[in-house]
Amino acid sequence: MAFSTIARRGTAPRASRPSRTALGGPVQGWLYALPTLLFVVALFLIPLLLVLQMSGSDWPLLRGNQGWNFPENYADAVDLRLFWDSIWFTLKYTIITTVLLIGLGLGLALLVQESTAWKGFLRTSFLIPSALGLASASLLFYVLYSPFAGPFAGLMRQWGFTFLGTPEGALWSTVFLIVWRYAGFYMLLLLVGLQGIPDDVFEAARIDGASRWQTFRHITVPLLRPTFALTIVLCVTGSLLAFDQFYILTKGGPDNSTMTVVQLIYNVAFQGRNNLGIAAALSVIVLLALIVINVIQLRAFRKPEEA
Repeated sequence: MAFSTIARRGTAPRASRPSRTALGGPVQGWLYALPTLLFVVALFLIPLLLVLQMSGSDWPLLRGNQGWNFPENYADAVDLRLFWDSIWFTLKYTIITTVLLIGLGLGLALLVQESTAWKGFLRTSFLIPSALGLASASLLFYVLYSPFAGPFAGLMRQWGFTFLGTPEGALWSTVFLIVWRYAGFYMLLLLVGLQGIPDDVFEAARIDGASRWQTFRHITVPLLRPTFALTIVLCVTGSLLAFDQFYILTKGGPDNSTMTVVQLIYNVAFQGRNNLGIAAALSVIVLLALIVINVIQLRAFRKPEEA
């Protein structure tokens, strides 16, 4: 017994072999991520590299790559007649829609959170427009605004007005469409943020005698900071890239007064100049602007201790 005990003690412990699970973990993880990686490479990285190549090349629509043309494409893009007008209109449209959508979305979220008897009906009613595609909604409103076939055609002929016939009318008619279409979506996002705030916080505020406005200003709004960051980034990005609604409703008119930057890119690429190089240069400019704007927004919504 003593000899066997000494032998066992003197025997060096055998190195444990890594289990199949330990070896297969990283490999399985990469295999699970591979479809998403291929998707990103095929539908994002490769098109992005192609756009960067186009932006520095002389690339007519029907003749293909004709050689290097950098930085002339970017100079020609900035010198386009509607470049600055489209930027100004896009920024104005973005500010208007962001303020209205976030404000109305927050109001609707507070309404359905407080309501009890009609909660399900109100949520469903506000979310129904979000189920409709933007192109379909734009076509629906195109008929609604029509001076010939729309439900208001008689009033428009009698009173002599049109929804899309003036620059301001076309802008606000399109804004109304977007608010109708997306208000329920932003209500849902903000409602999730509201429901993530603990009830104990509101109960403590009521015990301390805080009014509704004080609770909203000093508790609800600060605790919704992450949700506001998400919703505003989504709203600003979507508004800066607006295309479908204006292309269907106004075609950039009247008199190019509702021409967005993305519409201008489309027109340069497929109408008029038919130049993919200049259109790609415009796309790169828009991409860089979006990156800068989103970084500024995310920094603005950081908590004070994170800054």
